[in-house]
Amino acid sequence: MATAFEPSFSASGNRQTMAPVGPSVADTLPSINFGFDDLRDRMAKFTAKFDAFIEQGRKRVLEERNQFRMNVAELHEDQRMKKKDIEIVQVKTTTYQQTLEKEDAETREMEAAISSLSAQRDGHLATREGLKQQIAQTQVEIEARLAAQRAHTAQQEAQQRFNVPELDFWITNLCLRIEGAGQDDRLKFVYTHVDEKNWEREAWFELSTRSRDYDVKHCRPKLEREGVERVLERVNESRELVVLLKGMRELFVEAMKS
Repeated sequence: MATAFEPSFSASGNRQTMAPVGPSVADTLPSINFGFDDLRDRMAKFTAKFDAFIEQGRKRVLEERNQFRMNVAELHEDQRMKKKDIEIVQVKTTTYQQTLEKEDAETREMEAAISSLSAQRDGHLATREGLKQQIAQTQVEIEARLAAQRAHTAQQEAQQRFNVPELDFWITNLCLRIEGAGQDDRLKFVYTHVDEKNWEREAWFELSTRSRDYDVKHCRPKLEREGVERVLERVNESRELVVLLKGMRELFVEAMKS
């Protein structure tokens, strides 16, 4: 633009030397409207928008900075809480470890006590088994002695029973004789005159005196066991030998008739 106005500058420099001849060339140029008002208005609007943009940016920066500070504060608080939680966990872990060590020690003590008690129990069991064997052996010996004593007593009682004066009466009255049966605890009673067709025919039974109660082991002719048991029941209740002798004779008579 400086070059555009150079002719005018040169013309103004030569005004004193050159006289105006007619209308000036500048007056003949068209008028130019640069639009400064519009430019100023646009610049003002741009300035307002730019200021609003700057203000919004500043507010956004302030908000973001405040949010960042809040986030940092929250992070610090979370870090503090996590640190506190870690400390609590460490304390619990230490306590738990101590508890485990204590329980391990107690477990070892209990295992040692159990082993000791097991050894004592095994010793007691062995002692008890030995005592049980000794007791069993002693009981066998006692039972053997008692059995021998009972047999001796039964034999003596049987002998005393058969030594009573009335035995001769029943031997004669029942046509009976008493013989040995080949064993110390048995007697054989032999009847005659039980068969009406043959008075010499004999019937006999063996009486066991091993126990306190009487028991018939063998008999000829063979009798029903039920009838013999009824006779033995009456005899063992009354403890009278004559009941046995009369009852067995009656059974033999009935057997001969049948």
